[in-house]
Amino acid sequence: MTRRRASRAGCMAATVLLAVTAAGAGPARADLFTLRVGSGHPGGAIVYATGMRDFLVPELRRRVAEETDHELRIIEGYAGSIASVAETLEAVQVGLLDIGGYCTCFEPAKLFLHNFAYFVPFGPQEGESGVRIARQVYDAHPWLNEQLMENYGQFVLGLNGFDNYHLGTTSPWDSVADLKGVKIAGAGPNLPWLAYAGVIPVQSALPDGYMAMSTGVYSGWLMYPSSYFAFKYHEPAPYYTLIGFGATGGASIVTMNTRSLERLPAEVQRIVLEVGRDYEITVAKMLDERQAFGLDSLRAAGATVRTLPEEVRREWALSLADFPRNMAEEAESRGMPGREILRTYIDLVTQSGYEWPVEYSVE
Repeated sequence: MTRRRASRAGCMAATVLLAVTAAGAGPARADLFTLRVGSGHPGGAIVYATGMRDFLVPELRRRVAEETDHELRIIEGYAGSIASVAETLEAVQVGLLDIGGYCTCFEPAKLFLHNFAYFVPFGPQEGESGVRIARQVYDAHPWLNEQLMENYGQFVLGLNGFDNYHLGTTSPWDSVADLKGVKIAGAGPNLPWLAYAGVIPVQSALPDGYMAMSTGVYSGWLMYPSSYFAFKYHEPAPYYTLIGFGATGGASIVTMNTRSLERLPAEVQRIVLEVGRDYEITVAKMLDERQAFGLDSLRAAGATVRTLPEEVRREWALSLADFPRNMAEEAESRGMPGREILRTYIDLVTQSGYEWPVEYSVE
């Protein structure tokens, strides 16, 4: 998208926010409004979807009932019952879902630069920190929200992400050389992290992992502990190595169809946007809670959990030293502000006090 188009998109974003703050003329009329809310991932197993089910939806219902004369009817559809993980962006775009949550990793072409946290591995180890920094990146670069509005007709209500990525395998391994030629699955943008080990990367989705590892389609998953345990991956792949590729703040987002937002009364719009930001703060805390629970549960279930030696981790990080620069250049070739956004992300992480295992540059 060109900078001129981004400017027009900025006007669109301003229009949406202006509509929220504008007072409606005349007396309010009580109406029933129906919203369809969902994600391709299941609530309970994935933090961002769990937060939608357990916080976002109940809070919308509560606040609209308590603060307005309107009634809100919400139809929920998780675990792909309305749209799969790779279809949710499009479902929100066409209005099949009014509000959808999804991982940007499943939109490598349309939302390439929204995967900025994946492009700088070995970053923040805590999910809450990752989400907070991602919000700072979004605030510093309105292009991220504007691109979604102009190209896909949706507004970002809230950010979430994933807890710290590690590696689970069906067989034990002692050295990085043991992983050479082994098929390992991942979400897409994180598969290049495995290049150092000579792994054969496999693009996959969480619902497929248990059976695929049980039948030998691939032999491991690049996965954070909360979902590794929730999807029972430790049963076919009980060897879980703590590598600390990082918590990817902003890698999951909750968006709303702009037409659906605009048709709501101003006071309901305001509640929707406020609850979206509350979701972001509340569910970010859940990431670290679920990460700790996942690790404890894996150990209790009999999984072998070990920590990668620090010197090996540093060598792994050094092997990816050029990855952020390469991704920034790829984004620039697509007409996206790759260098600006990745530079901001790296700087903000550094300013947070986190010590990178390698010095990244996008210049």
